Amino acid sequence: MPVTQLLLLRHAKSSWDDPDLADFDRPLGPRGLKTAPLIGRELARRDWLPDLALVSPALRTRDTWRLVAAELPTYVPVEFAEELYEAAAGAILARLRRAKANSLLVIGHNPGLQQFALRLAGAGSDEGVFKKIEAKFPTAALACFTVKGDWADLDFGGARLTHCVRPKDLE
Repeated sequence: MPVTQLLLLRHAKSSWDDPDLADFDRPLGPRGLKTAPLIGRELARRDWLPDLALVSPALRTRDTWRLVAAELPTYVPVEFAEELYEAAAGAILARLRRAKANSLLVIGHNPGLQQFALRLAGAGSDEGVFKKIEAKFPTAALACFTVKGDWADLDFGGARLTHCVRPKDLE
């Protein structure tokens, strides 16, 4: 049974400077522009390099991906998945079940991404990490899971939560 890695990344902090912009079109703010590369460097440092990035097509998630990817030592293919924009936990699970890669990075939005992480964590998950995510999954936070089996068989409670890295842990 294959063991794979799943990385869940909430987009970096977005800007609210222009109240006329649609939510989908909000760019990253100054803090987001600073923290996204930090997360990219941490992925590279830990050798958590996905085979595929699934990214919500909203501007702030695309910008987060661009800044993260620039820090990675190898090219990672990306798919912009419409169904990840402000997706609920069930929609995220449905998209992952169709994934065709060994290890995945998903960049999405709260509250769905946080709820997905909490529901996905199963036996053997790190309790302290779970409580950290339960308390808050801030912008640019990264959760790491190991998954046994194929993506098509993934279900809630079916992965082991091992790490949560927040920008404040790296600054």
